Amino acid sequence: MRERTRDRVERCTHEFDVCVVGGGMAGMCAAIASARRGARTAIVHDRPVYGGNASSEIRMWICGAHGRNNKETGILEEILLANARRNPAGNYSIWDSVLYEKIHFQPGLTAFLNNSCMGAETERDGDRTHITAIDAWQTTTQVLHTIRASLFIDCSGDSILAADSGARFRMGREARDEFDEDIEPEVGDSKTMGSSLLIQMRKTSEPQPFTPPRWAYTFEGPEDLPHRIRGVHGANFWWLELGGLQDTIRDAESIRHELLKVGYGVWDYIKNRAPERDEAADWGLEWLGSLPGKRESRRYVGDHILSQNDIRDGGQFDDIVAYGGWTMDDHHPAGLLYPGKPTIFHPAPSPYGIPYRCIYSANVDNLLFAGRNISVTHAALSSTRVMATCAVVGQAAGTAAALCVRHGVAPVALPRERTGELQAALMHDDAWLPGRTRQIDDLSRSGTLSGDGDGLPLLLDGHDRDLGETAHGWGGPLGGELTYRWERPVIVGGVRFVFDSDLTDTKRMPCSFPQQSDRSAMPGSLVRAFRVDAWRGDGWQTLFREDDNALRVVYAPIKVETTRLRFVPEATWGADAVSLFGFEALREGRDGAPRPPAGGRFRDVVAATPEADLAPPNGT
Repeated sequence: MRERTRDRVERCTHEFDVCVVGGGMAGMCAAIASARRGARTAIVHDRPVYGGNASSEIRMWICGAHGRNNKETGILEEILLANARRNPAGNYSIWDSVLYEKIHFQPGLTAFLNNSCMGAETERDGDRTHITAIDAWQTTTQVLHTIRASLFIDCSGDSILAADSGARFRMGREARDEFDEDIEPEVGDSKTMGSSLLIQMRKTSEPQPFTPPRWAYTFEGPEDLPHRIRGVHGANFWWLELGGLQDTIRDAESIRHELLKVGYGVWDYIKNRAPERDEAADWGLEWLGSLPGKRESRRYVGDHILSQNDIRDGGQFDDIVAYGGWTMDDHHPAGLLYPGKPTIFHPAPSPYGIPYRCIYSANVDNLLFAGRNISVTHAALSSTRVMATCAVVGQAAGTAAALCVRHGVAPVALPRERTGELQAALMHDDAWLPGRTRQIDDLSRSGTLSGDGDGLPLLLDGHDRDLGETAHGWGGPLGGELTYRWERPVIVGGVRFVFDSDLTDTKRMPCSFPQQSDRSAMPGSLVRAFRVDAWRGDGWQTLFREDDNALRVVYAPIKVETTRLRFVPEATWGADAVSLFGFEALREGRDGAPRPPAGGRFRDVVAATPEADLAPPNGT
């Protein structure tokens, strides 16, 4: 052992194309999208696990657009399918590992966990600002990281980069007449929706007594929890909410303190005084969060501020890059202190469009953002804040950032020059843009598609999902065939498939009680095993095979000159027939399905470690 009197703080500097701040669902999708589109990307997250409000630390459910077949796809659906494959019981530790692997095994993406963004370095030119770098303090290693990048995406929720960059932002509720929003107060204020600290419980085979801490609040009866309590059938306890009358950033610790007292007090009431306490006898407290889930704080100002009326009108924007569809769900700022209903559900159509102009800064020329901090009014935020919406906005922001890097333009220039390219890239990566049709590769259109089953023309209609009750897919038998034929040899650079992952299934982690007992591992409609064959002069040759597919969109990385190409589905995850939304031959392919590297055997790691590192210290 070496005695020390002082160690200097270690400083490291890194260079990237894109830096994403925040590792919630929006930040994850932004970082993955940016890296997959070719940008050297960093993600900086101040927690030890990913997921933000959906993480094991907070455990809020991922909600999104209402309505049949309106579920969000793209990177979010990929993550949820990976979780369904590995985590059918809904274990939060396994959920953590699914999110971890999506970031840490993504080529082109560098992760900085347990890193708090300390501030931004900026340059100013008149009324415009340019961020050159951020400083991030890693609490586990005590290293100060300086991260330089061409573009920054703030997915921190609290808009942390607004603190030093001078980026314009709003906080609180707009006055009713500012945007002609009839659900807003007559006079604007700084009030927000509050934060929630959730509890989860577990049913056991024997009584589970509970003695509350002396500092917990005491709730005497249902009159103390009006419009909220349902005994042991407690839904997901989202109504354990406080803080909207305070500053949800500055006062976060005092809000957390009060919520801990509330959470233990509510469980004490359910166990010891509620009319349903006998029913709750065998239920035990499984988990009570230590980190509140926040709904609202700073919102950036972009070139457009989405309003209540934009949502009510369906978000008809030429520069649509994402969509929402959750009801305008406006929680009372007093939360649990308010004796009336804790939220008002104001009608909103589903889906409605969200424009690109809402996800880049109006005055910082290299700043984008995604999540609950996008450019919206408080009224619009009450819908856009839910995590599935945040995730698809994140994918849009990451894709846009990568295109900005590729073309050497600022985010503000992208809508004028390359909005169509951004929208095409998003749709190609399975991000649905309501009202838009995805362009089919001309190689597919130049061939003739034949096969068993029903709905062949729908495979080439540019819609990768059913729209409401209208079908847009092909259905056929297992072992059947779909075949492209061309009059003369063509070069196929890849194949794109869109399988049916059942968009009526939310695929949520458990957050309601009592929990469902019929959770399924994977959607039965999803194709599990299939192959791609090409005609090679005198017979069929198999060029690609997948026996354990857990993806909705799959790219088969083949390159072949042929006159015929066929798809043969061999197994699903349970359905007796095959459902398919896309089978497309591509002139230019792309990388195959994302796969984390295999872990290997631990003894191989030991064998590869120098003997000096394996020896005990001091020869003992």
